[in-house]
Amino acid sequence: MPVDTELVPPIVLTFAASDPTGGAGVQADLLTLASMGCHPLSVVTGLTVQDTTGVEDVLAIDAGWIADQARVLLEDLPVAVFKFGMLCSVEAIAAIAEIVNDYPDIPLVFDPVLASGRGDQLADEEMVEAMVGLLLPRTTVLTPNSLEARRLALDEQNEDDVPSLSECARRLVNAGAEYVLITGTHENTPQVTNTLYGSHGRIREDIWDRLPGSYHGSGCTLASAIAANLANGLAMEEAVRDAQDYTWHALAAGFRPGMGQYIPDRFFWARSGELPDDE
Repeated sequence: MPVDTELVPPIVLTFAASDPTGGAGVQADLLTLASMGCHPLSVVTGLTVQDTTGVEDVLAIDAGWIADQARVLLEDLPVAVFKFGMLCSVEAIAAIAEIVNDYPDIPLVFDPVLASGRGDQLADEEMVEAMVGLLLPRTTVLTPNSLEARRLALDEQNEDDVPSLSECARRLVNAGAEYVLITGTHENTPQVTNTLYGSHGRIREDIWDRLPGSYHGSGCTLASAIAANLANGLAMEEAVRDAQDYTWHALAAGFRPGMGQYIPDRFFWARSGELPDDE
């Protein structure tokens, strides 16, 4: 029986590790994508032992298993956008790069997860090098926070290298990313400034009230929201602006179910009576 494509919501395929708290990782992606009207597919790249306070351990999924998960889905379903989160190993990065390079027309949103909110290191230098060399040339929009941007763009050969965020963005664009959205949640500023860069420098800057507390999965939520907006047909600038608005409201409605960080409420609009695109 033929598929009625008019009845199929936009499909986004996320590559990410499992977070049993539901705060970050593949669970955060699924919640966000569903909340924003997309049908999410998932390729699990790792299993984690964690709670809302931090990550205790990570089990990387075999790269062959990752490739098989993705290939079967891509041969069956019309994926509109790829979204990357925590990738867990160099071998996984190489396998995923090979897969997405076979689908050059599908936009790719890459949230480079390098550490947990507590500071647990989730990517070593070899993985960072693989991300830059293998994935950035295929990335439509990279969404690092300021710490991640500095680490990805650092010149390891220059001990005195301390690049500004705009210089980080320039280097990351030169490494292959079409757009770079650097978020300012980790900067010591009264407000949060998020800046979108492209090949000609800064494109837009959005300033948000800084919310109290510490949040688990804010980066996953933002990147998935951008992916959902692109899948729904928005242009990049509008997709980035709308995704920030959605993420800010999800964080503002966040809750603290455990002893650690707050978790964003990705369905805040369903509980408040607002629609996801309300201002």
